[in-house]
This record gives sequence, C-alpha cells and structure tokens, in this order.
Amino acid sequence: MAVRIGARSTTGWKATVSVAMSNYIESGSIIAIATSLSLWQAQFHVGDLEVGLLASLSANAFGAAAGAIIGGPLCDRYGRKFIYTYDLLLYMLGILLAVFAGSYGMLLVGFILTGIAVGAGVPASWTYIAEQAPADKRAAHVGTAQLAWSIGPMVGFALAIAAAPLGLLGSRLIFAHLFVVAAVVWWLRRGLPESAIWKDERAATGTANFFHGITQLFSRRRNLTAMLFLFGVYALWNTVAGQAGIFQPRVYSATGVTSVTEQYGLQILVWGCTVAATYFGFMRYGDRVSRRLLFALGAVLAIVAWAVLIYAPANLGTLLFFAITWGVSSGIGAQAFYGLWTSELFATRYRASAQGVLFLAARVMVGLLSIWFPLLLSDIGLRALGGLILGLLAMSFLVGTIWAPRTQGRTLEAIEAERYGTVTTVTGTVRTADERAVREAEQRRRAEADR
Repeated sequence: MAVRIGARSTTGWKATVSVAMSNYIESGSIIAIATSLSLWQAQFHVGDLEVGLLASLSANAFGAAAGAIIGGPLCDRYGRKFIYTYDLLLYMLGILLAVFAGSYGMLLVGFILTGIAVGAGVPASWTYIAEQAPADKRAAHVGTAQLAWSIGPMVGFALAIAAAPLGLLGSRLIFAHLFVVAAVVWWLRRGLPESAIWKDERAATGTANFFHGITQLFSRRRNLTAMLFLFGVYALWNTVAGQAGIFQPRVYSATGVTSVTEQYGLQILVWGCTVAATYFGFMRYGDRVSRRLLFALGAVLAIVAWAVLIYAPANLGTLLFFAITWGVSSGIGAQAFYGLWTSELFATRYRASAQGVLFLAARVMVGLLSIWFPLLLSDIGLRALGGLILGLLAMSFLVGTIWAPRTQGRTLEAIEAERYGTVTTVTGTVRTADERAVREAEQRRRAEADR
C-alpha cells in the first residue's frame, strides 16, 4: 500500500526515517574525513594544501556541490525514488575506495565519488520527506533529516575515540561502518513508493527535459528572490558550520586543547546537544510556535557561541559553553529551517532542482574556504578569523529573521497556488483564489494515493 500523505501511520514515519538516513550518511562521511585527515596526511606524506583538497572535494564541499547540481534536475525529471535508489550505490563505491586506499590519489577519488553521491541524495531526501509529510507536521518530519544528520557526527566521534588506538586502521573501519549503513538503507528504500505529489504533477504536465527546472528557476523573479533568501539563511551559516564540521578539532587545538580524545569528547557533546535540540526543539515546536522566533533564537545562540570561543579566555568553561550553545543552536537553526523552507517555497516541478542549485552554492562556499582554512588557522589564528566567522553568522541571522515566510500549517499545494497563481494537479489547474478547491484537490490526491 502506498504511503498515505498526511496519515499518522507508522508507514509514513518509516518512509521518512529511511530516506532521512541520507543525512546520517552525509554527516558520517564528513566526520570520518575530519577524524582521519591527520592520519592520512602522515600516511601519504602530504602537506596542508593537499589536506585542504581532501576536505574541499569531498562530501563537505565541492564533491557534494557537483552531486547536487546533477541530482536535483534528475530528481525532478525521473522522480525522487530514482535518486535515493541509485545514489547509494555510487556512495558505497566511494567508501570502498577510502577503506582500501593505498595512495593519496585513490583516497581523493573515493572522497570525490562519496561527495557526489551525498550531494545527489540529500536534496532528494529533503524534498521527498516534505512532500510525504502532513501539512501540520511537516517540520517534525523534515526535522527527522536534521536529527539523522546530527546523530552521524555524535556516533562518528565516539567511534573515533574507540578506534584511536588502531591508528589509520581504525579510520578505515569507521569508513567501513558507513558502507554497511548505506547497504542496509539502500535495501530498505527499495520498497518505498514514489512521491505522490511528484507523480500527480508529472501526470498532469508530462515529462520535462533535464534543464527545465533550472531554466524555470532563473526565469521567474519569485524564484530568484526565494533563492537569495535561502542562500542568505543557509549558505552563509553553512560556510562556518562546514569548517566546524571538518576542522573543529584543529580549532580546538588553536585554543590550546591538544588531546585528541578531549577534542572528540567536546564534539560528542556538541552533537549530543544538537540531537536533543532538534528533537525537543525543532521537531516538537516547528509546527506549533512562531518559526521566525525559533529561527532567531538558534541564530543568536550560534553568534554567542562563536564569540565566546574566539574572544573569551581559553579554558574548560569556555569550551563547554561553546559546545553546548553551538550544539543547541544547530538543532533549531539554519539547516533545519533551510530543509523546511526550500521545500515550501518552490513549485513541485522544480523543487528538487532548487535544492540542487542552493546546495551547490552552499557547498562551493564551504569548499573555497576549506582549501585555505587550515593554512589561515595556522598562520593568523582563530582570533584573526573571528570577524569573518561572526559576520557570516550575523548575516544569516538577519536574513532569516527579517524575511521568514508564513507557510506554517499549510499544504504544499496551497503554498504553491498562492506563490505562483495556480497549482497543476492531475485533476486540473486550481487557482489560488479558491482555497477550497486547493483543499479538495489535495483530498482527491490523497485518496488516489491510498488506492
């Protein structure tokens, strides 16, 4: 039986959880890279620039960017299920190359392939989850992807501590565990249905060419303003978060914490707080309280966390304050709202393409800074980088707080009808002035999906 849109059934949550695991795999890849960079550097006798390339061409940056710009349009043309069925096969190939890497080149190729697969899969998962979720619980379902993304680093750093005595072999085993998770998730996804909203829109409009979504995105002012808004919310914040995700142990080292175990312990605390804030904050209240206020709270906490880490005296209290505050801010902050708002602000026919373009832009920014971040951290220190870090976070706060959209509790069809004037369904074109017709079309689509 198809997953019922809006149904409060375990089937719907099973679909959400299995698709959300793309985010666990993505963040797990980033942490596996982050905790192994110094070991690979010593093994292959490479410098900081080569380390920066490993980081920037991986799932953390350019690799994911390339996958997103390919996967987004493919997702709109061939369906959400097409991407999340096949992307994991490429992911597993890349992971295997990392597990058995015998040279820097082999490792780099593995990281690139893994990044491409992640880039293709994550936008598809956010799109699918939002389209399958009930309108009054969309934040809760989309938050599941953020929850999975947060569990990945928490588990990854715990494994890194446990595997530390094994050296590089331990890192290879961490990559191997990601292969196993990806294989299990791939198997579970095989039985999931296609997104009913996508099938409905495709039945009404026919098949679009590969570039249709991209050209439509850049040919309408409404789309351009939405992309600029979401770029401000997510890409600016993610430029900081991307460095933290892969270079945070080096940041701790710059503040005087040189013990690897202590560095990883702090990161487990960060991500434990993110998991808790995602579940008890975003998933519980994202559909019930003002999203503008919830976003603003997370953004302010992020600024405060980094300001304290950068400028306060480096001691245990400072580091614990940073870990807790940054972790909580990430759970109710930019990434969770980005996944939600991106799915709401674009029409079904190019929703995934929009995700791909925005994910590309965000990861390119991370990649550009990742190439030079280790060198800058070594040469000028964290305090000198403080203005850049805080400036990016402040701009994200302003954009998201000022221009937060009013989409809470509404169906995707109703939002699309309001923003674009009409919404195309298999039962006909419904105009925004007739909200009742929009609701009736939604009910007919659900009934059709149940059959």
